[in-house]
Amino acid sequence: MAQTQHNQLSIKTIVAIGIGAALFVILGRFGSIPSGIPDTNIETTYALLALFALLYGPYAGLLIGLIGHTLKDAIFYGSPWFSWVIASGLVGLIIGLIAGRIKIHEGEFGAKEIIKFNLAQVIANIVAWFLVAPALDILIYAEPVNKVFAQGLVAGISNIVTVAVIGTLLAIAYSKTRTRRGSLTHEA
Repeated sequence: MAQTQHNQLSIKTIVAIGIGAALFVILGRFGSIPSGIPDTNIETTYALLALFALLYGPYAGLLIGLIGHTLKDAIFYGSPWFSWVIASGLVGLIIGLIAGRIKIHEGEFGAKEIIKFNLAQVIANIVAWFLVAPALDILIYAEPVNKVFAQGLVAGISNIVTVAVIGTLLAIAYSKTRTRRGSLTHEA
């Protein structure tokens, strides 16, 4: 019996989630640069999360963000910081939803797609880091308002820049490995 893609994640997507979450953990450990703001780093993980959300969709983006950030925090800090775990999942979900119409698998990632991808990631990072993470820090952990909004601002801006530079370069590189539709001709 054939199942629709809406009812079940494909094996390829499940594998991508596992690999993406593992890479999120590794980059979270070795690809983080201290920002000068307590407990806030410049993270290369979000460029990878954005690429995986673009390639595998919103569910993969959501799960990679949730699982990867949970494991990273648990392994390296002793326990997850759930407000930021949720924000990471939200970044992957929003990018996957908005950028899902980009046909990167068909080799299309020119100026129009770059703008659409970056618009998606800017919206995702603004929602996650300027609004959701600080609000949840206050609600869940009773953190000081000024502290969490400063952390969210630094995290959001650094993630926007990281994804705009590294994420865009990764997406361009990936698209160049794909064959553009109509680029092959049949020889008689």
